[in-house]
Amino acid sequence: MGITRRATALTATALTTALTTALIAGGTATAAPAPATPDARNGHPGVQRVLDRAVTEGGVPGIVAEVRDGHRAWFGTAGVADLTTGRPRHAQERFRIGSTTKTFVATVVLQLAAEGRLDLDDSVERWLPGLVDGPGYEPDRITVRQLLGMTSGVYNYAMDAKVRAENEGTGFLLHRFDTYTPEQLVRTGTANRPDFAPGAGWTYSDTGYVLAGLIVERATGTSLAEQVDQRVITPLGLSGTYTPDPDDTALRGPHARAYSRLGDPSPTAPVHDVTELSPSWGYAAGDMVSTARDLDTFFAALLGGRLLPPAQQRELFTTVPTPPGAWIPNAAYGLGVGSVTLDCGPTLWGMGGAINGSWTYTFGTRDGGHLLTTNINGDWTNGSWPIAVFTSELEAEFCPRP
Repeated sequence: MGITRRATALTATALTTALTTALIAGGTATAAPAPATPDARNGHPGVQRVLDRAVTEGGVPGIVAEVRDGHRAWFGTAGVADLTTGRPRHAQERFRIGSTTKTFVATVVLQLAAEGRLDLDDSVERWLPGLVDGPGYEPDRITVRQLLGMTSGVYNYAMDAKVRAENEGTGFLLHRFDTYTPEQLVRTGTANRPDFAPGAGWTYSDTGYVLAGLIVERATGTSLAEQVDQRVITPLGLSGTYTPDPDDTALRGPHARAYSRLGDPSPTAPVHDVTELSPSWGYAAGDMVSTARDLDTFFAALLGGRLLPPAQQRELFTTVPTPPGAWIPNAAYGLGVGSVTLDCGPTLWGMGGAINGSWTYTFGTRDGGHLLTTNINGDWTNGSWPIAVFTSELEAEFCPRP
């Protein structure tokens, strides 16, 4: 579910509330964002040029971006939402957000820690006894903090050979509607030996976030989806954001079609409509749906300190440098958020995610006051990894002007 070099993989080896009545930090849910500028192309010409090139040179079906800078919002788009009808993409569209789901889940876990309902140093074994029992695992030494920070060493189930065979290439077409329980995902991951001892390294692990989601359910006695809705979605008024049911294969509400070349790098590879699929093999690692505007609103609140008390906000931003080639370049990872330093100087904060047919990215200033969210409704570009498109957008928006 993270941004990866394999367009059809849900996760990355290279690149995811307020309380029910009030935010823990003592604030209130953010107000609805300002409307985007009516003439989008005149607002942020540098970003718009990148969007246009992503279609004309990169060959993506369609791309959208929303910039939030204080109370000002701008929306830009290029390409199409539907290759058959040619209709354009628009600001209200919903799309699958892949690993940006992890940021929502981490927010809930940190809120529960603030409430004393769990501790970040609690072990997996304490909350989920007997579940992590694969060869080489020490579940009594794996902590909740390590799960959120990708330092647990728990093997990523999305890299399991059988899972990859069923979810990459033509195997995806045969298995796209298969359903999985979170426990199955964990057992698939832990059937493989751990990447390292708990706390001894960093590696992207969807399995860790599935375990975190199950811990949320055990600690609260309700579903993870309910907790995300009560603590984040409803208080912030994220009307286009939801967690689909495991068998909810279609996207609700307005949305673009999602397209895939199934990992074939050839520019003449067949394009498949993969809009409908089972989200169950994502669960807490990557099953959610959102919009560009909602993601800007969420990250503005989270990075701006309006969803977590100061102690948990510090945990959120406590990062580990990611090894070269293991995630996005020039990056570090905290607890559900990452940082990336642009070549021109600024360090930006946020998260990205990929799932079959959809790439999503939200990054901006550490205080959440200036953000850019973008989505591509295809999982390829001609001759370059989609992260190059996203980096170009960030440079166009955040690099100092001469």
